[in-house]
Parts: sequence; C-alpha cells; structure tokens
Amino acid sequence: MEQSPLTQQPRPEAFQAKIVQLYQELFKDHDHDEDLDSHYPSPTQTEGFWTEFFILKPARSSLRQILDPISASDLLHLYSSQTQQLFSRAVSALKPARPSSSASASSQTQSQNKQANALDTLSVFLVSVLGKKYTNPSSDIIEVLAGLDSVDHVFGEFVGALDGIVRGGGGNAGATSIEVRRKAVEVAMAVTAGAWGTGLGSYFIQRDMFPALMKLIQDSETTQDIVRPFTLVGLLANYNKFEFQNPYQMRLNDFVNEQTIQKIIRAVGEACSTLRGHYVAVQEDLPEGWSIAGTLSMIGLVRLNKHKKPVYDAETQKRMFSALPGKEAAVLLATYDFTHANKLFCHNLVTLPPPAKGDEPPFSSFLSITSYMLQHAHLSQRTTLYSHLNLMIIRLLIEDPVLCKRLCSSEPEHRHPVRLCRQRSPYLPHVPGDRVLATAVLDTMIDAVNHNLRRRLDVGLYTLCVGILLRLISYMSRSRSRLEYHWHELFRSLLSLIRFLTTYASDLKTLLGGQQQGQLDTLLDLVVNTLALGLSSGESFLPTSAAYDDLFYKIVEVGDVLVKFRDVYGLKKRQSNSIDTLVNVSAHYKDMLASGASKEKLTSVQVAEVIKQGYETLSIQAKEGLDSWERFREADERGLLKKMAREAVGDVRGLVGGE
Repeated sequence: MEQSPLTQQPRPEAFQAKIVQLYQELFKDHDHDEDLDSHYPSPTQTEGFWTEFFILKPARSSLRQILDPISASDLLHLYSSQTQQLFSRAVSALKPARPSSSASASSQTQSQNKQANALDTLSVFLVSVLGKKYTNPSSDIIEVLAGLDSVDHVFGEFVGALDGIVRGGGGNAGATSIEVRRKAVEVAMAVTAGAWGTGLGSYFIQRDMFPALMKLIQDSETTQDIVRPFTLVGLLANYNKFEFQNPYQMRLNDFVNEQTIQKIIRAVGEACSTLRGHYVAVQEDLPEGWSIAGTLSMIGLVRLNKHKKPVYDAETQKRMFSALPGKEAAVLLATYDFTHANKLFCHNLVTLPPPAKGDEPPFSSFLSITSYMLQHAHLSQRTTLYSHLNLMIIRLLIEDPVLCKRLCSSEPEHRHPVRLCRQRSPYLPHVPGDRVLATAVLDTMIDAVNHNLRRRLDVGLYTLCVGILLRLISYMSRSRSRLEYHWHELFRSLLSLIRFLTTYASDLKTLLGGQQQGQLDTLLDLVVNTLALGLSSGESFLPTSAAYDDLFYKIVEVGDVLVKFRDVYGLKKRQSNSIDTLVNVSAHYKDMLASGASKEKLTSVQVAEVIKQGYETLSIQAKEGLDSWERFREADERGLLKKMAREAVGDVRGLVGGE
C-alpha cells in the first residue's frame, strides 16, 4: 500500500492563540538567531501578515510579556524595524474605510472592529515602549516609533486618525461607537503621558483635539467616559503652557457650552466621591448615631453587619493612606485649569445642585476629598501636591465676590451636606445635615492647619490655607455676613500656629530655603492680619458678642507668646502686618487685670467680665487694608504646577498601564 503524503503532527501540550504566534514572529531577534534566518529571511512582514494581525483580537497580556523584557537599548538597535512597522501599520488600520453607498452594516462593523483591535494593540505597545528608560528620550522614542525621516508624516496621520475616531465619524462611514472612541482616548493618553517632556506632544498641539474631546463628552453618559477625555484635556493644556500660548488653554477660556460644563462637573464630583471612598475603606470615620440596634449590639443581643470592614493597625493605615488619593485624581489637574480659565465653569462648580434629593452636590464632593487629602498631606509629596492644587481651586472661587456671596448664603436651597474627614484628632465639631458651604470651607482650612504641623513645615500649603481664611473673613466683614459657626476653633487654631512658629523659629529658619523663606514672611503676615481683622472688625461678622469676647480672651491668654513671636521674627520692622494690634490689645487687658488683681487668682468668668469692661477704654488701631489681598497669579505657582503636571502624568501612565 502506497504511503500517504499526509503525516500526523504531534498534538501540542497547550494550544497557543494565533495572534500570540504573530507577536512572536514579529519580535524574533533576527540579528542573533542565525538558524532562523532561512525561515524568516526579512523582518519586513507581508500584507497578509498585517491583515491577519489586526483582524484577530489582541492578547494584551501576551504582548506585554514579549515587549516588557526588551531593554530600551535593544528596542532601539535590534527591534526598531519591527516597532516602526507595527506603529505605521496600526496607524493605517485606524483610518476609516472609504465611504461607499453600497457599504453594508457588516462591513462598517468589521471596520470598527479592526480599529478597536489596532487601538488595543497600540495602547499596550505604547505603554510598554514609552515606559522604558532611554538615553536621549526624544530622539530615541521617535526612532523607535517612526524614524527621524518619517516622524512628521506618520505622527501627523496618527493624531489625525485619533482625532477622527474621538470625534465619532458619521456620514456614509457610520458613527463610531463610544467604546472605540474611548479606546482612542486611552491611546492618546498613553502617548501624551508616556512621551511627556519629548517633542511628540507638539503633534497634539498642532492638531487641536479639543473639539473632538468635548464632542465625546457630550455623547457620553458614564463617569469614566467623561473623566478620561477631560483628564486628557488637562494634560494637553499643561504641555509647555508656561513656554508658549497653549491652544488648549485658549479653548478652555472660550468654552461656553453650559450643558457640557455641567456634565463635566457632575463627573468630577462623582470621581471625587470615589476617591474619598478609598480613604473611607482604610478607616471608617463617620460618627455613629445612637440607635436601639446599635445599643443592643454593644451588649451582645444583636449581631450586626456580618461583613464589617477590616480594622487596620496604625502602621498599615499610614502605609495605605500614603498611597492615596487614587490615580484617578489626575482629573483634578484639568479641574484646576478649567477653574482658572473659565468663569462659567467656576459658577457651575459652586452652584450646580445635586442630581437627586439626598445626593451630594459636586462641590460638596470636591470639598470632601480636599478635606481627606489635607488631613494626610504630610504623608507623601504626591498627596501634598494634589492638596495644593485643590486649595488653589478653592482660592480662585473665594476670590470671586459673586461666588463668595453664594458660598456664604444661608438660604435653605444653598445649604448642602459636606462630609469632612474625621480620621485624625483633634476633631472639629461634627455638623450633620445641610450647612452653609462657607463654614465647610473654614473647617477644611482649620483641619489642614491642625494636622500638618511639622518642623519641616509646608509653608506653601499653610500660606494657601490661611490666605483662604483671610479672604473669606474679609468678605464676611465687608458684607456683614454673620454665620453661625464654631469661631473659637478657628481662632484657637491660628493661635496654636503662632505658638508652633514661635517654638520652632530656629528650626524653620534653618530648614527653609530662600524661596520658602519669602513664603514664610507672607505666612506670618497672613496669620497676624487675620487675627487683627477679627479684633478690629469682629462685630461685623461674628454672630454673637460672646464669640467676640472669646477672641479677646484668647489674645490675652497668649500675650507673652505674641511678644516673643514678634521679636523672634522681627515683625515690628515690617509694615506689612499688624502685630502691634495684637500685642497692644493683650497689654491693655493685662494692665487692667494687674491693676484690679486681688490675692486670689481670677476665674475665667471674672476675666471675661474684665474684657467686657475694657472695651470702653480700648482703642484698636489696626493698619489699613487688613481686609485686602492680592489676586491669584498663576505665574507665582509656576514651579509647583510643573511638579503637579508631572505627578498627574505619572498617574495617567498608571491608569492606561493598568497599574
């Protein structure tokens, strides 16, 4: 019997996906494997190879496993031909099929599937390739992706294709699905973040993607589909924005589509709630109200909450808190830029009501995550930077008198609940239910002052916090807005800050550099002037005479500290503060107490009576302009914003890389 030409191949131990075989074939090391040269004579693949490559569903993890072990040097010198082919072919696959009147729905679906596969492949490819350490990042990355001679053409087509997909297509080619458009945004984020600091970002500046990104936001419904493109806008708006006129900054300034703005703000609010949830997952801090069930559970008669959250020890909590906020916090950079550039955005951020009764309005969510970050700002540089960013947003809002009036409004429809952080003592009084938003801002600033006292003081953070307090109190004083609030906590915190600054004056002067030394002088003036404003104009914003008396009592109590504070920092030599007002008030009452002193020590009630009597002979000579302040100038925060942009870039890399 004649032998059959067909032979049975041995059954493999495990089947391998065809796309993985293509990955392995593409990234064979042809220069070092002489045995395979006859089988793979050229690194250039055929048209059929690439057609099959983008028809098959990508295996993201397998592609990462192949690319990640390759060093930057090998990628540049041994695999640049393959990487250039992959990138250029993927760009070609992104281009929509030519419109045709006879095009069927199935062909349109096939075209979108091909685009989706190309985008998935590019996302993994770019995250891996751009995440490596290159000797000359700009030129090396260009060589790996396109080659120096072809970069303008290839990247021009690449950004143009992304812009078209994000915009949504339409016409005879059919509208692009939200899922494919989202993938295009992910690829754009991977390039923008991965190639940050190189020349590749300029291609996104030349091809303005802002209209396409706003169109996607208009068409999207879920928070993630809105937050991702908005985060990308933030990155692009920060690309060399201090070196030239960034077109995305101009777009933010001119944008007036209120419906889209409100959509963005609601998504930012939901993102802030999610970020807060990460903190609460580490340590639940909501005060428990009394209930019959709770009481019975304490004595073992009722078993509650079988799935109770785990309780971590202090060291574990500290480690977990230091990794927060989550990488989704990168959206706060875009929020800052929109707040700085656009008055309509600011108005809606403050005034947008909650989506439903009982829900949290976006601004309450924003204040809430700010409170949580500020209580833990000292744990990491990253948390500190995001805290600075949110404080700058609040400062911009407070400096607008119309918005400040709204924040100080006691009208029922303008009051909202705000969940503030209570994860570290000392605790401020808990305010359940609706409250005036300005009081929540005051609480947030006081918490920041109380919880970040360190010898290596973050002077910039304290300057922002106390500056916001001064601006808010200045408005209340001028508008005679008397808010029910625990004012004694505010004044106690400021005087505690003065005690700290006095006690560690030598350390602060030694540890702080030249620029921070200038910020320290500003901080000293702000603290003094805020207290002096309370003494000179307290009757116009403090709700009761008892609150006013309490401030005087506290000033008298720390009289000796104030004198030492004045002398150790040489405040009397500077005309920018009103330290003499504080010292003179304290001295006035000390003289009264000394002249009427008996052998027995006076009680606090008796001292309070002396303070009331002393008003008749007291003359407060405060400096003019205590309620004046300088408006925010972005150029003054240039260094910090550049650091913040780099931090947001790192978070976006983590988001698209799945870290």
